Amino acid sequence: MVDPTLPLPGLSPVAGKEVVARFDGGRLSSDGGLLVLREIERRLAIADRLAACIDDPRDPGSTVHPLADIIRFRLLMIAAGYEDGNDATGLRLDPVFKMALERLPSGRHLCSQSTISRLENLPDARTLLRLGRALVDVYCGSFRQVPGRIVLDIDDTFDAVHGGQQLRLFNAHYDDYGFQPIVVFDGDGRFVAAVLRPAKRPKGVEIRAFLRRLIRAIRTNWPKVAILVRADSHYACPEVLDWCEANGLDYLFGLSPTSTLKRHVTGLEASTVARFEADPSGGKVRRFKEFHDAAGSWRRVRRIVARVEAGSDGTDSRFIVTNLGHGSGRSLYQDLYCRRGQAENHIKAWKIHLGACPRAGRRPDPWADRTSCTKATANQFRLFLHAGAYWLLWSLRTLMPRRSSWRVAQFDTLRLRLIKIAARIVEMKTKIKLHLPTSAPDQAVVRLALGRLPRLIT
Repeated sequence: MVDPTLPLPGLSPVAGKEVVARFDGGRLSSDGGLLVLREIERRLAIADRLAACIDDPRDPGSTVHPLADIIRFRLLMIAAGYEDGNDATGLRLDPVFKMALERLPSGRHLCSQSTISRLENLPDARTLLRLGRALVDVYCGSFRQVPGRIVLDIDDTFDAVHGGQQLRLFNAHYDDYGFQPIVVFDGDGRFVAAVLRPAKRPKGVEIRAFLRRLIRAIRTNWPKVAILVRADSHYACPEVLDWCEANGLDYLFGLSPTSTLKRHVTGLEASTVARFEADPSGGKVRRFKEFHDAAGSWRRVRRIVARVEAGSDGTDSRFIVTNLGHGSGRSLYQDLYCRRGQAENHIKAWKIHLGACPRAGRRPDPWADRTSCTKATANQFRLFLHAGAYWLLWSLRTLMPRRSSWRVAQFDTLRLRLIKIAARIVEMKTKIKLHLPTSAPDQAVVRLALGRLPRLIT
């Protein structure tokens, strides 16, 4: 053990005076802004919702840390940048984390890493289904009123692993073993769902089963809401298209270019190249064409939109398929389908800004140590915990004014500027005082966020 009262070595003098630094400050915290997330979590009640889905096998009379408190501690740890469960060893003594869990700074310490690990390994498959539905309920509860229509962006992302985890699979494209979870966000960046799965492209039957469970959970809350599903080309499977049409879902999927599709735009490509060559200084030329066609595996012809672009690098043709009957091809592609690209930023916020740096010598995958449990059920539960932390920071961002740069700030920026604030805690008989730095550059933003808490949907 290192004695915290020993001075730190190697510090140079300042203006001729010796500098002495020790880790003996007492009740200090580097996460003073965490109390803002505490207020958000109290309104969203994510920890309570998730805990209600888990059967606690412990003796109630001997239980020190309720499931909701363990989950809440873990959510706040992830949101504050402590993604490794081992960080609980030191943070369980942190006075601000104690206050965030309704405990006095001088009160009982929070749960340890071993308690968190036991919780992560507790849920079985049925419990995970309930947890997934609870997250959908959090999503539906984030609206002030039932929307007329929602847009769901579905995508998958590679997660490298470095152990003998269940469901791990070698992926030749990434040249590594890992998972490839499917994640869903809505058009505004709200987290909807995530499912852990092997590192391979999902087949149509698997996607259809996933969509069936997800849409059933959403329509349990909103029976009549209109739903538009957007996804990349490998989700445009016959099983998925047929199921969407049979269940009243609109869809907008990319299509992989084939020789059959390209025959429809041969003339358009030639005329687009001619337009560009006539005036190269005007930049790339983009044109659109609509037609109806069917792949060999489809049961019927469907509306397809082609986007043809010509520039100095040659031509580039892209295709989408949809069952939407309104809107021009240009607007469907540029104004609706291209917005699906924002899902990549949402995945980055969930995967990278709420993840951890890899160990030295490993591939730069921030989840390299996050889905490290042997059991697939434990790793799925970890995805849900990261989803809960995503909701905390996403909600913090929505408290900012619409035209403010804070409204589009990345999660790591929010954490660095609004959460990582030094605090000295003084516990008195009738109150608890937090002394925050007078020089904190974004104290006005913290005040603004707390003042706007009543606007948060609960």
